[in-house]
Amino acid sequence: MKDLASYHQRLEEELQKLETELESVGRRNPSNNDDWEAVPPETGKEPDENDAADLIEGYGDNTAILKDLEIRYNNVKAALARITDGAYGACAVCGAPIEEARLDADPAADTCTAHMHG
Repeated sequence: MKDLASYHQRLEEELQKLETELESVGRRNPSNNDDWEAVPPETGKEPDENDAADLIEGYGDNTAILKDLEIRYNNVKAALARITDGAYGACAVCGAPIEEARLDADPAADTCTAHMHG
């Protein structure tokens, strides 16, 4: 396996990028810092009935975007935790080493190619 430092750096950079993207469509839940909530898009003007409908639609869009970003964010955080715990690079299903090509493609991967899901 490549030097863990290179995977660690890629994961840290992705985590920062994901946080920026998450903040563009949501905010951290004040009662649970690990959870994100979607927010409606800013219009900068007093809403009329049409604007209200657009805000609701925009909120729905932000919710969908936020869900995908949050899943990836949590996967990246879990990969960083595996580096810290010394478990990085081992398949979560069978314990075999995850192929280097798989980690190069997705440093947050937690399974070998035989146990890839989705």
